[in-house]
Amino acid sequence: MDSDSKKQTNDSQQAYWRANVTTLLSLLSVWFLVSFGCGILWVDTLNQFSFFGWKLGFWFSQQGAIYAFVVLIFVYVWRMNALDRRYKVEEDA
Repeated sequence: MDSDSKKQTNDSQQAYWRANVTTLLSLLSVWFLVSFGCGILWVDTLNQFSFFGWKLGFWFSQQGAIYAFVVLIFVYVWRMNALDRRYKVEEDA
C-alpha cells in the first residue's frame, strides 16, 4: 500500500470517527434536554400544559424521557447504518 492510499484511508477513518462522535454528542444532547431539561429544569413551566390529562412536566419526567430515549436508540441505529454505508465500513451479514 503506497503512502497516498494510506493517507486516504487514515483521512477516511478520521472523518468516520468525527461523524460518529458528532452523531453521538447530538443525540446525547437531545436526551439531556428531554430528560433533565423537560423533566427537571422546565417542569414548572411545562406543567401549565396538559398531555392526555397529565401535567406535561410530570409526563416528561415519568414517561416522556423514556420514550425519547427509545426513539433516540432507533435514530442512532439508522444514522450509524447510513454512516457505515457512506464510509464503506458495513459489517458483513
